[in-house]
Amino acid sequence: MPKNPIRLEANSRFERLDFANESLISLFDHLHFSRSGHGLAGELSLAFLSDSELASIHADFLGDSTPTDVITFPGEASDGLVGEICVSVERAEMEALARNELFERELTLYLVHGWLHLVGFDDMEDADRLLMREAEQESMGAIEKAGLIPNFRLAPKSLDE
Repeated sequence: MPKNPIRLEANSRFERLDFANESLISLFDHLHFSRSGHGLAGELSLAFLSDSELASIHADFLGDSTPTDVITFPGEASDGLVGEICVSVERAEMEALARNELFERELTLYLVHGWLHLVGFDDMEDADRLLMREAEQESMGAIEKAGLIPNFRLAPKSLDE
């Protein structure tokens, strides 16, 4: 397999989250090669944030102060930037509990969703949202089949949380 031209930079501002960078690299290698023709190369930044941090970004850049699960910023290819995917670890934790889903799968879904935005999917209109959901299901199925769900782990909440 050729070398993936995307370099990952993963930053966690969510203290309870633990993961191995290698598992993220494997995930994004798979995503990169599973949808050819996108031409993305350069640095991809992943930011793991709290609900309040992502809501603040949501307000600052999209004019909506409500909490959300993922926000994607496309990069400038001329600057060697693929983009940035910002995810709320808290939102993934809450949604996983509410839907009886595995936390690591929910957080991976947010990363997949962000990646799909970078390769051209949109979810603003109903028809586009349907295509996005189908691409998410297809991607998640392939990721699970290949055993590539990253090893995201959460430390227990402290008593002051």
